[in-house]
Amino acid sequence: MAAVTTVRVSEQADYDRFVLQFDGPVPTYTVKRQAKPTFSLGASGQSITLSGTSGVLVSVHSATESNTYSGPTDFSHPEFLVLKEARLTQDFEGYVSWGLGIAHPACMRAFVLANPARLIVDFSTATG
Repeated sequence: MAAVTTVRVSEQADYDRFVLQFDGPVPTYTVKRQAKPTFSLGASGQSITLSGTSGVLVSVHSATESNTYSGPTDFSHPEFLVLKEARLTQDFEGYVSWGLGIAHPACMRAFVLANPARLIVDFSTATG
């Protein structure tokens, strides 16, 4: 099982970025758009609404972060153009999920890089 070691968000010249870094190869993942920035909190089923008008759910299978990541689990950046908030929504029985609240539907790409292994989700901030 892969372990999350670092989570970060950043604002670049043409995009806002969300990153999950792992201690080994990036496991299977899904990145799904949602009409609203509302997410379920793990097994509790409680709903939370993040900043923004729409959302993206990033889910990683065969992963954990409870013993390997001790940083923030809620990143709020109202100053970013697209990515307004990122929050851990689940870390249970091999599934790690993060909800991303975004200002508006934007061009998005998800990809994997190595050395170190990480899953990256970029949101274009270009206009026009």
